[in-house]
Amino acid sequence: MDRATAAYETARAEAEQHGIAGERATAQAQLAFVTAFTDPERADDELDLAHHLLSGLDLRATTLTTQIAALIRDAGTTADLDGRARLLRTEISVGGLASAQATLELAVAFHHAVHGADDALDAALARLEELTRSGDYAYYTDIAHFMAGRPLPARPGPPARWLDDAAATRGRWRTLVTARRGVTR
Repeated sequence: MDRATAAYETARAEAEQHGIAGERATAQAQLAFVTAFTDPERADDELDLAHHLLSGLDLRATTLTTQIAALIRDAGTTADLDGRARLLRTEISVGGLASAQATLELAVAFHHAVHGADDALDAALARLEELTRSGDYAYYTDIAHFMAGRPLPARPGPPARWLDDAAATRGRWRTLVTARRGVTR
């Protein structure tokens, strides 16, 4: 997450330097997404800046990224998250943005893993597995299982390859969940 944060900060600065408003807003939305997992307080500021940078731009996928980041920021802390997720699911479906659907379900899985809500987590995992059945974003399914502390499901095709080994990756995602359980907002 530290590397992703640094990369998005660099991308935002480069886009600003070159005067590319859309890229700047997109990098900022992705920065908000990453910090929403790791630092909900900082995510507030990153989301505020993302909304400011999106003002006057028509970037539907980037706007959805900020809305999903807000769900991640609020994971484990609000009973309204499922309702907000339902509304986003509808908006994403109407827009036909398959990648945003998978990202949303990853956020919902994070929320339910933090809550320890097994039935709701099972439903989120089932939706995520269906969305990634083609192989696109299949690593999101692995991440969701890592967050939940569950074994990976069997699926066709090669497994995801991680920058570090799978055990280290599993540990980092699981740590985000357990750390969030101690956070009150």
